[in-house]
Amino acid sequence: MNIPEMSMALANVNLANQVGIAVLDKAMEHSESAGASLINMMDRSMELSVNPAVGSNFDMFV
Repeated sequence: MNIPEMSMALANVNLANQVGIAVLDKAMEHSESAGASLINMMDRSMELSVNPAVGSNFDMFV
């Protein structure tokens, strides 16, 4: 393999890595915002509940 072909292959791998990292970063940001929204929604629903103690804990037996 000659030097120009190797250089192009390395540049393509580098670009693919950068694109993959950017996509994962966007996915992480989306997951964090969705999680924060879910927590906020749960907090608001507990505040609006008639009896806020009901449903806050549960017992699970396996």
